[in-house]
Amino acid sequence: MKKTGVIILLIGLFTTLSTVFTHTMREEIGEFMKPEIAKDFEYTVNWRLYAGIGMIVVGGVVLVLGVNKKDEKEILKK
Repeated sequence: MKKTGVIILLIGLFTTLSTVFTHTMREEIGEFMKPEIAKDFEYTVNWRLYAGIGMIVVGGVVLVLGVNKKDEKEILKK
């Protein structure tokens, strides 16, 4: 559970520091005779700053309230 909290926290930190992500993808449009016709498409993903901050808060809560596997075994024994 604590590993999940750390992962969410790191993803939230990344999304807070970089609010724009650009990805270029080459797609084949068609084929005429031998040469292939392809075009590069650029996709841009934008997210809000508060989404990253929210993920940091959620990751921190999961990290603090997370249960270790040892604690989980002790709880199940009772």
